[in-house]
Amino acid sequence: MSLASPTYLAAIPSPSTAVWHLGPIPLRAYALCIIAGIVVACWVTDRRLRQRGVAPGAVLDIALWAVPAGIIGARIYHVITSPAAYFGTGGDPIKVFYIHEGGLGIWGAVAGGAVGAWLAARQLGIPFAVVADALAPGLPLAQAVGRLGNWFNNELYGSRTDLPWGLEIHRMDGGQALRDEAGRPILEEGLYHPTFAYEALWNVGVAALVFFLDRKLRLGRGRAFALYVMGYTAGRFWIEMMRTDEANTILGVRLNVWTAALVFLGALAYFLLVRGPRQYLIPIGASAATSTAASDVSQVDLSARQAGEQPAAPDGYRVVSEEQFRHWQETGEAPPEHTGTDDPATGTTGASVTGTTTGVAGTGTTATGASGTGTTASGDAVTGESVTAAGRSDDAATAEERPGDAATDGGAAASARPAERDS
Repeated sequence: MSLASPTYLAAIPSPSTAVWHLGPIPLRAYALCIIAGIVVACWVTDRRLRQRGVAPGAVLDIALWAVPAGIIGARIYHVITSPAAYFGTGGDPIKVFYIHEGGLGIWGAVAGGAVGAWLAARQLGIPFAVVADALAPGLPLAQAVGRLGNWFNNELYGSRTDLPWGLEIHRMDGGQALRDEAGRPILEEGLYHPTFAYEALWNVGVAALVFFLDRKLRLGRGRAFALYVMGYTAGRFWIEMMRTDEANTILGVRLNVWTAALVFLGALAYFLLVRGPRQYLIPIGASAATSTAASDVSQVDLSARQAGEQPAAPDGYRVVSEEQFRHWQETGEAPPEHTGTDDPATGTTGASVTGTTTGVAGTGTTATGASGTGTTASGDAVTGESVTAAGRSDDAATAEERPGDAATDGGAAASARPAERDS
């Protein structure tokens, strides 16, 4: 009995080509799959951000920071966890920069991308937790699409199997399958578990789980993202143990198995300890517009549109409760600012006061007080912190002498207000 050319009733074929050339330019299937995954993640995230009040297109500004940072983080993680190929015997340190040859770690990609997204969110004045929760179902979908690149590369498969969905593996070199004298692609002996496909399917399931539970439980404060992390690491734990490619080990167990377990526990702790309803945002400054999945109608300044002006990007955002956000969508009326005893993120309420503002990226904005005067207030865009403009004593006196003006200004500077936190 010969094992050189076994016959199977069913098998999953693998591509024999992973790189095409457009003149001198190589088009790598793996890179195309990664790009397609990024597009999917951006589309999902943009839709979910708009549902929470973020201006359309903000996801592109976030991606400009998050994608490069994610690639850098993924490469750093790979090099740190597989140093022998670059700094060991026969290694070539310059190949650390040869990303096109492969070698990206998902843990580094998520960590690096998170840093980039945080920086972008800070610039835009969006609480980072809002961005993370919006991304939560899009990220596993992007990972699922990206795993198709492993199929083209004939890599990241498991042990031998006789199952009907066993995978054929070509002997690859330079993105092309090696061929025999007859010109036929050379296959490795036997069939193998398509572990990359298992992970892709698992990730689609994780995305569906996050969509469902987020809709049902109205998750906020980064808990939707924590749910994604728990779902992904739970799958990666058992899938990683099926892989047979070379990897560093600790106590005989693959490094990524330990990493998956530790990250799962961290995400679980965050999910259980952090509480708070979903945060919604109302744009500040410029002519803010928003749209949701339930309605494509935007709250805009129609007079500006008739004059041919395009809505400008908002200067920042206010964190409000879901009820306040829905009211603003229906009427275009922003809810009154709240005092330090209010917190729309936790549902507590207090006396209303006008004259508060949320700064962008930690910079100051000017808030008006009584009699047309005001002080400069600064805010923390990432945490949604807002600072109430403090009215001066002479402003308060003026408000008492001229109640009409004070009523016009909403009595904002009748007394000094302490700093307050929205998130």
